[in-house]
Amino acid sequence: MIKLKLLRESLIFAFNELIVNKVRTFLSLLGITIGIFSVIAVFTIFDSMEIYLRDSINSLGSNVLFVQKWPWMENDLEWWKIINRDEPSLDDLDAINRRSELMVAASFMTGTQKTLKNDNNSMENIRIDGVSYDYPKIMSLEIESGRYFTELEANNGRGVALIGTTVAENLFPGEDPIGRNIKVGGYKTYVIGIMKKKGDDAFGNSPDETLLVPINYMRNFLNLHRTGGNTVAVMAKSNVTNDQLRDELTGILRSAHRIKPGEENDFAINETDVISKGFDVFFAIIGTIGWVIGGFSLLVGGFGIANIMFVSVKERVNIIGIQKAMGAKNYFILFQFLFEAIFLALIGGILGIIIVLLMVVIVNAVFDFGMVLTMGNIMLGVLVSSGIGLLSGFLPANQASKLNPVDAMRSLS
Repeated sequence: MIKLKLLRESLIFAFNELIVNKVRTFLSLLGITIGIFSVIAVFTIFDSMEIYLRDSINSLGSNVLFVQKWPWMENDLEWWKIINRDEPSLDDLDAINRRSELMVAASFMTGTQKTLKNDNNSMENIRIDGVSYDYPKIMSLEIESGRYFTELEANNGRGVALIGTTVAENLFPGEDPIGRNIKVGGYKTYVIGIMKKKGDDAFGNSPDETLLVPINYMRNFLNLHRTGGNTVAVMAKSNVTNDQLRDELTGILRSAHRIKPGEENDFAINETDVISKGFDVFFAIIGTIGWVIGGFSLLVGGFGIANIMFVSVKERVNIIGIQKAMGAKNYFILFQFLFEAIFLALIGGILGIIIVLLMVVIVNAVFDFGMVLTMGNIMLGVLVSSGIGLLSGFLPANQASKLNPVDAMRSLS
């Protein structure tokens, strides 16, 4: 009971330090507050960016391989060889569909930009995505109203399209566009659906300002052999690894392209894991920068806490003597002052976290970004501030615990 009472008194003393020495306490805690704010703010910003980027990458599918002309993020890229390659073709898609046993589905995708018109309303440089029928089985496609095109419409190249919400609002203000016609590159196109509003992803792409049409219809106004960016996306079965599917696709395409043994591939097979690994390195560097930015403030804050505790020990020498006379052990005096140091540092840490939280609320209210203060970052702030309090309070606490009770009691006179 005596020890509990003494612990309660240590809390009261800590509060008194805050109240009586307001300026000294404020300046000392300012370093901790700024340091925790700097570290947690940097981590919050870049964690939010990482979540945003990884969500965009994951939307492409972790078990999807992309047959393309150019490889992604490859070191020592021999561009002079790759530039002469042919773009992936519908023949490649046909070969994969006929011969692959490890895939769920495959889809051809390509894009271009055209002017869209509806009576007096028009939009320039709008992205037109031409896709084959199995596109929704592989890529994320959410339809707000209407429908996707049928297999017959896809194979026959019917002039049908799904449009983004921004396209719908600009070409058909205040009207329902489904069942209406628009002109794409001079070709009359029938609107059958509207894609769900999503905004831009991390790569600057958005279905809101996009038109989705069957690839066979797109061939009317685009030469697929001369365009850039053709892709055959292939999704693996649930029990098939990407490496297994890659090996199968390599064999199928080498055979279809009549590539002799020993000759290099004239195609690239990409996967999202390559992008994810690149971002892992980037965010590791950013994390280091965050610690460097906040480290100096945390160091200053630690010295501030140590200063408060040394002054507190000096002011309470007589009280320490009384506590020891009542039977308090050295370790209890040590833990009492350590507790006060951690308590003071925690106040600074919590203030820093509150400022970060206010920043998150303001940013989310002003910008369409979706910043998130994760529980992990909150716990990091609490643990770091506690650790600073522990380290900065150890020397003064150790000094207090080793005071001779007789000498301490003499300070009363």
